[in-house]
Amino acid sequence: MRFVTKTIHAWLDYPVALALLVLPFLLGLGSSHPLALAISPVVGVAAVVLTVFTDHQMGLFRVLPYRLHLAVDLAVGLLFLILPVALGFTGLDAAFYLVNGAAVVAVIGLSKPDGEIASA
Repeated sequence: MRFVTKTIHAWLDYPVALALLVLPFLLGLGSSHPLALAISPVVGVAAVVLTVFTDHQMGLFRVLPYRLHLAVDLAVGLLFLILPVALGFTGLDAAFYLVNGAAVVAVIGLSKPDGEIASA
């Protein structure tokens, strides 16, 4: 069942990007590896840029197709799931990336592709 519409996804983009920018500092990430603190804010900045240029309700320039946006989000979600293992994150560092990665992959799995009306 796919119920996350393009509009819902668009409204989630900026708050999620903000969380990626701020939460690593608020949570004190980086105890198991310095990159645990650095990666999320970089991805947060990239998420803002992606959203600004995506062809959806919250895009300011709307030049990138929504399907490309979904593909980039999926790649980031999978990357976040791989990072704890690949870089040896532990504890809260690992949990942050695993939870965020799983959430992003779940949202993409529940998203309706652009133009899809009926649930798949």
